[in-house]
Amino acid sequence: MFLEMVKSEGISHNSYVIGSKGELAVIDPRRDVDIYLELSRKYNSAIRYIFETHRNEDYTVGSLELASRVDAEILHGQHMDFKYGTAVIEGDSFDLGSLEMEVMETPGHTMESISLVVRDKSVSDDAYLLFTGDVIFAGEVGRVDFFGESKTPHMAELLYDSIYQKILPQGDNVLIYPAHGAGSLCGADIRDQEFTTIGYEKKTNPLLQLKKEEFIKHKVGEKLYTPPYFSKMEENNQKGAPILGCLPESNPLNPQELIELMKKEVQVVDVRKPTSFGGGHVPGTLNIWIDGFPAFAGYFLNYKDPIVIVDDNEGFIPEVIRYLVRLGYDNIYGHLSGGFPSWYMAAQRVGQLDMWSVHHLKEVMEKEDLFLLDVRKSNDYEKLRIAGSHHIWVGDLPHKINEVPLDKKVVVYCDSGYKSTIACSILKINGYDDVSSVLGSMGAWLNAGYPVIK
Repeated sequence: MFLEMVKSEGISHNSYVIGSKGELAVIDPRRDVDIYLELSRKYNSAIRYIFETHRNEDYTVGSLELASRVDAEILHGQHMDFKYGTAVIEGDSFDLGSLEMEVMETPGHTMESISLVVRDKSVSDDAYLLFTGDVIFAGEVGRVDFFGESKTPHMAELLYDSIYQKILPQGDNVLIYPAHGAGSLCGADIRDQEFTTIGYEKKTNPLLQLKKEEFIKHKVGEKLYTPPYFSKMEENNQKGAPILGCLPESNPLNPQELIELMKKEVQVVDVRKPTSFGGGHVPGTLNIWIDGFPAFAGYFLNYKDPIVIVDDNEGFIPEVIRYLVRLGYDNIYGHLSGGFPSWYMAAQRVGQLDMWSVHHLKEVMEKEDLFLLDVRKSNDYEKLRIAGSHHIWVGDLPHKINEVPLDKKVVVYCDSGYKSTIACSILKINGYDDVSSVLGSMGAWLNAGYPVIK
């Protein structure tokens, strides 16, 4: 038997390849499927099955893409009207070499959610591991709010029953491989562990310490962010995303071509770090640093207008294209050839963003009236914040921008200065000229020993 986890960084998604004796299955594949084909060759094994544990919300599933390359059957839960694949039901089992994969219907996160019980029949008839999708994670359980407030209590009850009636009875030693790790939006506080066991979760998972009524109350009371791109992912994953065949190419653009394109409806994204963006950038561009791109692009980019990428000519373009494809963006137009250096070497106008240290912020706050904007998550803001600050989560800023005054100096902080620079770039695009981002933000503020409100 062999098992490999395929991580999609940024969205904290885990897919899996499992196999035995020349046959393998893929669980919850991403859209850029070359990694699964490479693993098929590595193990000299044919891909027979493609399982979807549920209709995922945070990335475009690659089942159709993979099935277009190999002779494999796509399998998913029965309680959703998928436009592709084959529905499975409770108790269905599939042989894979010496392995048996049995379907358990585990609704709660979604109605059609399934978990897969894996047994290695050459060793024992007992369950060996579970693929749980978004039902249970390390230290967390799946969110239950995707079907509206009125249905959340019912979904929470279904999730509780799925965990206690289906998952936990499999045995304390059984391994759990979830669809997401720490940082995913599909759970409130997922622990940073790649896998876990049923017994370990029974002892350490705080949600499993609650009685049923307490569990439901807790889940109903959760306040989680739902990025706007989730609706596109749900559509893609129910109807099936267009088949790419290969990753799209990006058109190299010279500065003059970019200038002409920016006279039309276009989305230009600078993927450099905040300090680089602050020092100089193409005016009117959105800044999302490369490592944060998969987590934040879906909040700000639409699926209609062409996307152009700007980097520092450091070879990030193929990586950004992968991130975009996983999020269902097929409107990739091109990139600035030669990166930002080609822009200033062509003597084009350079935009800049004022970057403040926490010491400068504190000095100015004591003398001037400014609008201090905190763009961290709500729970972080509620735990501690700088006195006098206003709160708008960075992902909400585009549709709450009218809450930011145009006639005041605006200074933005976050956890470390990355999300604050995203926010500043959005403000500048929308006509806010006098904006500054705080380097180090709350982390540096605390290290400096400056006061906060708790």
